[in-house]
Amino acid sequence: MLNVLALVLGGGRGTRLYPLTKYRSKPAVPLAGKYRLIDIPLSNCINSGLNRMYVLTQFNSVSLHRHIRRTYVFDSFSGGFVEILAAQQTNESSNWYQGTADAVRQNIRSIDESNADYVLILSGDQLYRMNYAEMLATHQRSGADVTIATMPVTRGAAHAFGILRADDTGRVTGFLEKPKTREEADMVRTEPAWIDSRGVLSRGRDLLASMGIYLFNRTTLMDVLTKTDYHDFGKEVFPASMRTRKVFMHLFDGYWEDIGTIKSFYQCNLDLAQPNPPFALASATAPIYSRPRFLPPSQFHGATLKNTLIADGCVIEPGATIENSVIGLRTRIGRDVQIRDSVLLGYDYYEGEPHSVSSTAEASVPLGIGDGAIIQRAIVDKNCRIGRGVRISNDRNLESSPEANECMIVDGILVVQRAATLADGWRRE
Repeated sequence: MLNVLALVLGGGRGTRLYPLTKYRSKPAVPLAGKYRLIDIPLSNCINSGLNRMYVLTQFNSVSLHRHIRRTYVFDSFSGGFVEILAAQQTNESSNWYQGTADAVRQNIRSIDESNADYVLILSGDQLYRMNYAEMLATHQRSGADVTIATMPVTRGAAHAFGILRADDTGRVTGFLEKPKTREEADMVRTEPAWIDSRGVLSRGRDLLASMGIYLFNRTTLMDVLTKTDYHDFGKEVFPASMRTRKVFMHLFDGYWEDIGTIKSFYQCNLDLAQPNPPFALASATAPIYSRPRFLPPSQFHGATLKNTLIADGCVIEPGATIENSVIGLRTRIGRDVQIRDSVLLGYDYYEGEPHSVSSTAEASVPLGIGDGAIIQRAIVDKNCRIGRGVRISNDRNLESSPEANECMIVDGILVVQRAATLADGWRRE
């Protein structure tokens, strides 16, 4: 793995995660109360023995840069690093990244100077746990120029993925982007018996979906990017490479979730709070790393909690009821508060710190959740001031609503925007 260089793509606008991406990039979105999405691929790299990583950034990247700088500091003698490659004007290009392949192309000098034998390209908005050393072993064993991580999916889920077809050796021979009909799915079908023979139980799944994880020989990647002007790996690079190069697949069959929409972000967080979550945050051999904040333990004073994740530094007053929810760092929850099926992203500071009050209106509503507030099926972004008796709930079951200063409804979920102030008694009309 010392001969592998990782590139984490984190430059997209994240429009489907708006308004959580209004002031931050998608990989900087908080996850499970205390992590950020970028922590997942970087932790997978570290746990796989891969310690040279570049993160490609572009939009709203200040908080992402800050998090990486404060978190990923390696031993000086290890040669490891996590460095940021931000979009910039150069003598060769003055444009923003035009796609995944173009983002890598604009940083080709850093790849060439790395002298790595292999380049692993990852997404910054997926939740999964993978040992990339196993993918490298598949790549080397097959003599591939490019290897794509794939997982079996059902016909019902195929419309959301690029579907690959392979021959008996695992070499990719066909690709179809998001098949919509049965006939299209039949064109890229894989025999379940072949999947079973590779040590992965098919369980009725007969389609293999690309996970957006790619392993290139460095010379192959350099050749592809310098001899073409392709902008996207999935839609352009791989369909062309299948005809001229050895493209193989690596089978994976664990939890994997693309956290690209408000609905998927919301559901993924709630799933993590359940008694037997589909993805275990705790692992003795493959932990998830994040910024060490040195916060005090959370305090509970007579609250009722059920299927809930509580991060560090929280204070929960008597009478509070919290069910099926995620509570982020430093959250103060008042008396008799009810929180159900909700995700609270937490706070960057405590009340009383120099930058915690910016106006008289905000000063009248303390940071945190006021006494008697009710929050149901909602996402509350960071640093919000929720007054006493506030009701945050999509009572009319609207699927969406126009953006407002305080909140909006996306995918049927009410999202309170970052640093919003909801005065005592506030209700959504």
